[in-house]
Amino acid sequence: ISMPIAGVVADANVLLSAVVGKAALRVFTRFEVVVHVTQFNADEVTEYLPYMARKYGLPIELVEMQWKLLPFRRHPLKYRSRLPQAIADLNDRDPEDAHVLALARLLALPIWSNDRDLSGLDVECYTTARLLRLLSEESESSG
Repeated sequence: ISMPIAGVVADANVLLSAVVGKAALRVFTRFEVVVHVTQFNADEVTEYLPYMARKYGLPIELVEMQWKLLPFRRHPLKYRSRLPQAIADLNDRDPEDAHVLALARLLALPIWSNDRDLSGLDVECYTTARLLRLLSEESESSG
């Protein structure tokens, strides 16, 4: 029997997906999973909101409101001590992903990301599709 997913550490790409109403939004609206976000990634999302609004032809106010309404736990740099190791482990990959990796290790939680750079590490990494599947199975078996 698999352990229930208590929480996940979300990467910026899945959060941006959620704010424009893609499948990622269902993780927030349909399930009781706690989503943790680094301040670094929250800032990254905020910066990209205007781009996402343009890309999907949505009013910026709508996209910003959706972002404000997403229920997640924001973490300042309390995972700072884990950053150097995370950066080293991602050596030839995107160093910006180190924040997600460091927080996931600190909280001992899986990562939620559609970014291949975060797979194959010592931390479980779920794509949106896989996370939704696992959460659905979980809620069916507990229902």
